[in-house]
Amino acid sequence: MLRRVLMTVALVAAAVLAVPAGPAQARACPLDWYCHSIYYSDSTYTTVVGERVTGCSGDSYGWGVRSSHQDYTESPC
Repeated sequence: MLRRVLMTVALVAAAVLAVPAGPAQARACPLDWYCHSIYYSDSTYTTVVGERVTGCSGDSYGWGVRSSHQDYTESPC
């Protein structure tokens, strides 16, 4: 019985570790700040695949897709 429990725990732990994480998400833009994220296709940061902008009044817009390769800047309004 103990072997079955230990084997099940080991299998669950291996499955959890084997699941890849999704792309990183941009952090929430603070109030009264201007935030700009540019998303790239890979680690060379040469091909832009998306963009997200949040203005000082909280309005936001974007296009394309998000990826884990991003350039994020924020500045106070």
